[in-house]
Amino acid sequence: MKSSAYKSIILAAASFLAVSCSDFLEPESLSTFDADYIYSNVDDARKGVNAVYSHFGQDAFRSRLSNNFAGNTDIEHQSGWTSTGDRYQIWDLNALESNRDLEIVWTYAYRAIRDANISIEGLQASGKLESEDPVERRTMNHLLGEAVTLKAYWFSILTFYWGDVPFVDFAPVAGGDFLLPKADRNVILTEVINDMIEVEENMMWADETPFGIEQVTREYTLGMIARLALQRGGYYLKEDLTMERASDYLDYYKIARDYTAKLIELKDRELPRDYRQVFLNQSKFISPVNADVLFEVPFALGNGDVAWNIGITVEGGPTAAHTFGSGNNYMAIPPTYYFSFDTLDVRRDVTCALYKVNASFQEEFVNNRTNIAQGKWSRHFLENPPGASSAKGTGINWPMLRYADVLLMFAEAENELNGPTDAAQEQLKRVRRRAFNESLWSEKVDGYVTSVSGNKEDFFEAIVDERAWEFGGEMIRKYELIRWGNYSQKMQETVEGLKKMADDAYNGTGNLPDYMYWKLDEKGDFTILNPNTKVVAPPDDSWNQVPFLLSMHDETYTYSQWITKDWANYIEGPKPGVVRYIFPIPASAVANSQGTLDNTGYGF
Repeated sequence: MKSSAYKSIILAAASFLAVSCSDFLEPESLSTFDADYIYSNVDDARKGVNAVYSHFGQDAFRSRLSNNFAGNTDIEHQSGWTSTGDRYQIWDLNALESNRDLEIVWTYAYRAIRDANISIEGLQASGKLESEDPVERRTMNHLLGEAVTLKAYWFSILTFYWGDVPFVDFAPVAGGDFLLPKADRNVILTEVINDMIEVEENMMWADETPFGIEQVTREYTLGMIARLALQRGGYYLKEDLTMERASDYLDYYKIARDYTAKLIELKDRELPRDYRQVFLNQSKFISPVNADVLFEVPFALGNGDVAWNIGITVEGGPTAAHTFGSGNNYMAIPPTYYFSFDTLDVRRDVTCALYKVNASFQEEFVNNRTNIAQGKWSRHFLENPPGASSAKGTGINWPMLRYADVLLMFAEAENELNGPTDAAQEQLKRVRRRAFNESLWSEKVDGYVTSVSGNKEDFFEAIVDERAWEFGGEMIRKYELIRWGNYSQKMQETVEGLKKMADDAYNGTGNLPDYMYWKLDEKGDFTILNPNTKVVAPPDDSWNQVPFLLSMHDETYTYSQWITKDWANYIEGPKPGVVRYIFPIPASAVANSQGTLDNTGYGF
């Protein structure tokens, strides 16, 4: 049964957000009297903090941040050069300051921060954080932790996409100065990390709260301390289009190591053995605590874009033979990623879907041959079809952080500080054990990890690979490539890998499938004859032949143009070898700043 958590958030937030917002830094605010009343009791304070969550229900997050903004990478991509539309500008790294998608994300990020600041100040001024009633005291401190962590999330996003941005660290008040200049992204990240460190010990675990992983809990905050610490300690783009990391970066790797270790020590859990079920749970509206997912955005039925613009394609409509509606996927998976997996790794066929569901409610090979879908979600996994003409609003939750991520962050940070120690190797092994049948652990887990643990550099590259295999389709790769400083390098490797696959298929020199052969078996299940290798011919004429890697060759251009153009600005942008991932501040924000903000630098 679908949780009502998000519905309560939306309903509660409605009265708290019934204010205009003429500009991101100058919203009308709740009166002091209202704030004093709201945060004087647990029930209303809960509603106040729920207002911060409500912004996840806007397009700024639903389709843009959770999906569109997070491409292109070596494992998820989309063509941006084919159009001048807003989303295409973003995919092609050529977004103008008039781009509406940028304005929407910027605006709602600061609205969420505004509401977080209102909650933080209201809770701190309430006197309830030191209440003599232990239940009230604990609940109010937990609510403070939620607001602090959500604020940190939105500033993390702002600094990834805009670098230095205004740091709004106060609730709006009449007569306040809202014309803030840009603050250094390192200062911002340091502040929000420290804020989370200050509150996390007074927060509750997911199994102690009424909505579990559908709201922020202590395990998510601990994980976010580590995630933002790695962001703070990682590389970032300077205005002169150079990549740099701060001289104190090891201090933040230590924070990441210490706080992942703290979560592992205090609230360890075995990763669920069934990798597919981790994501199927979201389509089945199951949100287990003490499992892999630490926090997922709780979309209500009728809200959310999961399985509409991300996931397996389902062809629906009023004339379809099913009532699951229509959905596709904006971010395809390149064949280089698909073939990077060990063929025995169970994560590949969960992550990479080579089929779609047609209007007759039958599975068939994906459109456009190599347009591999993100297979972790699909509207046809829903138990109650949402209607033949439905599209958006599946109600499928979106995972924000998993425990597997915590384990790999620990391994990465420990390696950076001390090399591939036994502790670092063990956390990598824990993630890989789920990926393979237990009978293969000696070779695929223990043997593999030993082989990549000879030195810090090799182990780091193994972490880069493992994070790709573990989190494909979850749209966090872009953030990792940025902080690792290898974004352009990975794009170049992807293009060269695709070209080689196309050449080998055309010249007949490769062992990978130039064609794939598929059919529906006796049970009606979609089956591929040769998902891993080339075959000369199918055993009989019951198989459908589809050009696969061969389709990447083009008689006119040598290679399909998406290979040479999708990542072009990631390789040969304004400064070759450096990805200009920073976007211009929206024109409306620049205008409203009365000269405080501008778009100098970054080659704009």
